Order: sequence, then C-alpha cells, then structure tokens
Amino acid sequence: MQDGYQSLISLLLPDFILDFFEMKGVRKEDDIFHLDLEEVNVLPQVDGGGKLQSKGFFPPITVQDFPIRGHKVFLHIKRRRWLNTSTGKVAYRDWSIVAEGTRITEGFAAFLKEISRYQP
Repeated sequence: MQDGYQSLISLLLPDFILDFFEMKGVRKEDDIFHLDLEEVNVLPQVDGGGKLQSKGFFPPITVQDFPIRGHKVFLHIKRRRWLNTSTGKVAYRDWSIVAEGTRITEGFAAFLKEISRYQP
C-alpha cells in the first residue's frame, strides 16, 4: 500500500491494526468496503522460549467495523501461526479484537452500546 494513503487508512482502522497487519487490498461492492488484512511475519513472544517456525495462516475471519460514509466495512483478517519446535505446540498472538458474542470490533460494539442509551 502506498505511503501517502497509510496515514488516511490509519484513521479509519482500529489503532493497532497497521502495527501488526499489512493491508493487502481494498474492494468496494455496492455499499460495502472490504479490507483484506494479513498479519505481518513478526514472531510472537512465547513462554519458556523455544524456536518458532512459520506455519502459514489460520482460516481468515471477517469482522464488521465502523461504517464509512454510509458504507458498511468488513475487515477480512488472516492471522499467522507458528510451530514451537521445542514443544510441538502451535504459537500465535492472542487477539481480542472481536467483542464477545458478536462479529464486530470491540470499539464498534462499545459505540453501539453507548448510542443505544440515548434512544427516545
């Protein structure tokens, strides 16, 4: 993604996204924006050490985020996984970006909860 767009995109996405994910594409279908994000290949911290070996990705997840100018926004997120060769266990970052029981980001869930308090 071009550097000129990076600061604009960073205003539209949750804070940590561009620190840990790379924008792979943006698609517009009717009134929906689809943003494809892929976790960067930076090794996570693991308890007890061990050597990590990249083992591809988990199946992608789709999370609904804040609308942009009347358009729905869906983040299609590919998370990485690594194999801890010392323990044989899969290692990954523990992301808590999806509000429990929903398919939307925590920030958007908090926003909806807040505005629902002001219904007439």
